[in-house]
Amino acid sequence: LDKLKAERERGITIDIALWKFETARYYVTIIDAPGHRDFIKNMITGTSQADCAVLIVAAGTGEFEAGISKNGQTREHALLAFTLGVKQLIVGVNKMDSTEPPYSETRFEEIKKEVSSYIKKIGYNPAAVAFVPISGWNGDNMLEVSEKMPWFKGWAVERKEGKADGKCLIEALDAILPPSRPTDKALRLPLQDVYKIGGIGTVPVGRVETGLLKPGMVVVFAPANITTEVKSVEMHHEALTEAVPGDNVGFNVKNVSVKELRRGFVAGDTKNNPPKGAADFTAQVIVLNHPGQ
Repeated sequence: LDKLKAERERGITIDIALWKFETARYYVTIIDAPGHRDFIKNMITGTSQADCAVLIVAAGTGEFEAGISKNGQTREHALLAFTLGVKQLIVGVNKMDSTEPPYSETRFEEIKKEVSSYIKKIGYNPAAVAFVPISGWNGDNMLEVSEKMPWFKGWAVERKEGKADGKCLIEALDAILPPSRPTDKALRLPLQDVYKIGGIGTVPVGRVETGLLKPGMVVVFAPANITTEVKSVEMHHEALTEAVPGDNVGFNVKNVSVKELRRGFVAGDTKNNPPKGAADFTAQVIVLNHPGQ
């Protein structure tokens, strides 16, 4: 899914790619979070918007070991996802075509055992996590059952909301539980980024956390206290009459320059409990890679 080359050729680089597709049950937005350590900051801002994390683990000899090592990406990403409040997890054991021998059940079980043990330490319940052996390159167990892994009888998860099972990755996505969407609360939309788009103007981008965002609404950006009217709201290049919690949207605002808005500002409705500064707040702090541990 790395379309960075195409992005570079078009002269734009949007560091977190957003993709949309439909399953039998859901419209799914994929936030492709970069795996390279240099991109960890970008990965954090993307992951914080997700309802579920799909941890892709490479099954190739040496590759899995590198990822799960003390400073590996697999560990870091799983920990970050949990830390950022992404409570649901799916594990795709990828590159099954490059195991020794190819499509090895032993290798899959070894990886499943090791990753289960690690994610349990983080705080995930392995019984609620689907582990799916896949090959993204060849399409094995992505959308359809692979003939290459007859030993795989399918994944099954147990959660207090009920059980689910299936064979492929797409079915695991269908088994995600949609979180409750607080539409009745006041609007809160933290900005993920701000773009200047030719012919349109200033377009802040972010996920609606609570409340509704509609064209015509007069919003205020905290803490800068900038007030402006919303001209239009878009998701995946489609105009919306309203955006609800969970929607990743871009919205066009009047008479505000890109320079005035920044990632981290929070948009609210001027007429309904807009976001205000606080004298103090209580934070839950998690320290990653503490030197003393």
